[in-house]
Formats: sequence, C-alpha cells, structure tokens
Amino acid sequence: MTRTSFDDRRRLERLDAANLACLQLDRLNRLLAAILPENRFYAAKLAGLRLPLRSLDQLNDAPFTHKDELAQTDPGGLAANHTYPLARYTHFHRTSGTRGRPMVVLDTPGDWQWWIDTWQFVLDAAELKPDDRVMMAFSFGPFIGFWTAHDAALARGALVIPGGGLNTLARLELIQASQATILLCTPSYALHLAETAAANGIDAAALGVRGIIVAGEPGGSVPALRGRIESTWNARVIDHAGATEVGPWGYADAAGCGLHVVESEFVAEFLAVETGRRAREGELAELVLTTLNRSGCPVIRYRTGDLVRPTWQTAGENHFVLLAGGVLGRADEMLVIRGMNIFPSSVEQVLRGFPEIAEYRLIADKAAAMDVLCVEVEDRLNQPERIARELQLRLGLNIHVRCVPPQSLPRFEGKGKRFIDRRPAGEGRFVR
Repeated sequence: MTRTSFDDRRRLERLDAANLACLQLDRLNRLLAAILPENRFYAAKLAGLRLPLRSLDQLNDAPFTHKDELAQTDPGGLAANHTYPLARYTHFHRTSGTRGRPMVVLDTPGDWQWWIDTWQFVLDAAELKPDDRVMMAFSFGPFIGFWTAHDAALARGALVIPGGGLNTLARLELIQASQATILLCTPSYALHLAETAAANGIDAAALGVRGIIVAGEPGGSVPALRGRIESTWNARVIDHAGATEVGPWGYADAAGCGLHVVESEFVAEFLAVETGRRAREGELAELVLTTLNRSGCPVIRYRTGDLVRPTWQTAGENHFVLLAGGVLGRADEMLVIRGMNIFPSSVEQVLRGFPEIAEYRLIADKAAAMDVLCVEVEDRLNQPERIARELQLRLGLNIHVRCVPPQSLPRFEGKGKRFIDRRPAGEGRFVR
C-alpha cells in the first residue's frame, strides 16, 4: 500500500512557491533533527549550520556532497552517509558502476516505503491502473534499477511480471503470453526489444503494450528517440529520472517534453554551467538535490552531475519545476569540440532521426592539439555521407561517420555505454 493518494499528490503539485517552500523547510528541518545525532558523515559536514533553519536560503551555507564522498564505505560495508546501525537496514543495493566503482546504498523499511510512495508520481504520469499488467524488462541484481518500480506497481494493485534471467526473445514471448500493457526498461532496450521482435517475425506494435516507462538514459525526453519508440510499439513513452543514491526524483510532464522534479520530496538547486552561480530560467545548469524524507542514507546538496534547463511555472495544474528536454546530458560527458559545447544526447537526437540506424557509438579523441569526434553506426543503407551532412547541418560540426557491420556494436539491457572518451583526462571536459 502507499501512504499517499492521487488527490494528495495533485494537491502537492498545485502548491504555490511560498507554500511549497514552507513544506520543504519543515521536512528538511525534521530530517536534519532525525539524522544529525546519529549520522557522523553529515554531522561533520553540517557542523556550521545553525538549526533549525529559518529559510531554505540557509541551505546555501552547507557544503555540497560529491559522489566520491558517498562511494566510501566503512569496514562493515556501510555507506559513508548511513545514519543507523546495520540492523536497521533491510535493502542493499549498489549503483551500476558506469562512472567509477559501484556505490553501496542501504535503505530502511521506512525509506523503502518512501521510494514506493515517490514512484507513484511516475505511475500517475503513466496512468497505471490496478488492472494493468506490468512487464519488468531488466535483470534483478544489486543495481536498484526498477526494483522500487516493481514494488510501487504492486502497491498500486497491478499484476507485475518479472523479466529477470531471460534473454530478449524470451522477454518478448513473455510480454505476448502475459498480455502486458505496461513495459519498464531503458529507452535503448525498448528499441532493442523491437529490433529483436522484427527479426523473429513479431510485430511489437501489435503486442498490446500501451505505455513504456523508461529510465537510465536521457532518451525518454529526446523527441526523435521517444517518437521512434512510440511509433514502433504503438505506445506512449513516459520518461523517469532517478538515482540509487538519491531516489526517484523526476517524472514526465503531461506533454512528454520534459521532467518535473518531485519537489515535495526533494529540494532542487541549479548551478549555472558557465558561472557556477544559481541558474536563471532556461539556463544550462547542473542539478543539485537534497532528499527530504529518506533518513537511512540521506543526501544533502548532492551534485548529481545531470545537466538540465529549469523552468518555473505558475500556471497550469503542476507547479513543480520543469526541466525542458529532461536530462540533457552529464557534466562529465559534455564535450568541447573545436570550441563548441556538444552533448552525446545532441548527437543521439540527430542519429535517431534515421530509422535505418540500428545502433551507434561515439568516440572522442585527440588529433594533434584538436578534439575530434567520430560516430560509428550500423546503417542499413551504408551511406555515412548523408548522416555526416545532417550532423553538420544540425550541430554545425564536421563529424566523421563510419559504418560498421550489422550487430557489431554492443546492445544494452541497462544503461547504455555508447560514449568513449579517449582524450587525456580533464581535456575538453566540464570541470567545476
């Protein structure tokens, strides 16, 4: 069961800025009062704060939390930011390790319930009903992935179908046999499922899936990729964003063109990429998050590394901050190619406009003193020149495009690893 109702969540979304700030301040002070007597990590980091906070602006006096800090564990395997003794925790997970060594994250029963409750915003966006049949197309391992979505859908009364331990064709057959109506996976795996379906005489669009909840990659808010998935499956794509160490912080807006931050559960800050100061509306910024109701492994002013463009809305039914285009890229993946800022997701947006491209990979390298970017594609037409022309037209860069044999590039069930940076560490990258 969930502790919040649909009406509760709509009421929270409609709060004006002043009332939302009051709610956040109250929850933040309650969290700090609960964790600081026992959480040595944050007791040390926040020693200079005068509590209780009288304004959210005082949070600016606290230092940022960085991923490298949280990656440390004590001799007992507890995360650096753990609050309670090990006996209080019931859920063990690790980050995927795609950007460094895996990070251990533990949750108490109360924290796990918080995950389930917060996930309901995502499931609301997907209009998930108790009579839906929900296919979880991921492997059940220590990476939290869609584990919490599994329990959140159960709490909603839906029939949940685990797809762990199965290959892609077996998952397709299970979708067909179970008559699944909702699919959860990464954006690229949704395409891979459709590709495998076509190769085996299965029409993905006729399987009856009406909604696909995606996460783990930026593609759910990339129009070209979202449109390609929707047309292939004849289903609506619902984007979602979260992280093991943070929680399920983002869900699709009604138009499907961005993500709302669940501001009843997180304080969101935005650091302008160019200046490091508080970002203005629409300015490219790094997302910084503070959890408000997760006490076992809280994060305070956590630099997520996600790059976004915030928009604050006062009209409409949802006043939570909107991130236009969702997560645009990662701070550690922003390229500076011949003086121009380029994100892998910008290149993907162009590539996904070519239905003949089955898979791709980006490689950044150094040629003499110059940054260069190469794109490898599995192109059924074997015509790289047309792709290079479109990249030049859309991005203003000459990018070398090389065709590779079909099925030669890796496919991913979890987060895709399509970007390889061969330049010396720190060169041409966003660092602050």
